[in-house]
Amino acid sequence: MWTRQLTALAVAGALVALSISSAAALDRRMQINNNTGYDIVQFYASNKGTNDWQEDILGRGILPAGESVIINIDDGSGYCKFDFLAVFEDDDQVVSRNNNVCELNQFNFNP
Repeated sequence: MWTRQLTALAVAGALVALSISSAAALDRRMQINNNTGYDIVQFYASNKGTNDWQEDILGRGILPAGESVIINIDDGSGYCKFDFLAVFEDDDQVVSRNNNVCELNQFNFNP
């Protein structure tokens, strides 16, 4: 009887570990498309578990108007839902909330 219970616990543990590792292994790379007429000079992606925009993903670079870039949104937290903030060359800011980077493969900033 104990053997059956231990086997059931081992199987359940393996299934939990498998589901956690598969969620962590999701591809969080996204193509960010700037379909506006202005360069994006800063881009931030922060998971739903934080109240901080973290660091500018573009660093010293920009995302020119009409161009695209592929960004790995994976911050090691395991989160799939992220808020995006784009800062444009004219100081306009656009915030998009609750983007599921585990399901989306691209995101558009449109005029």
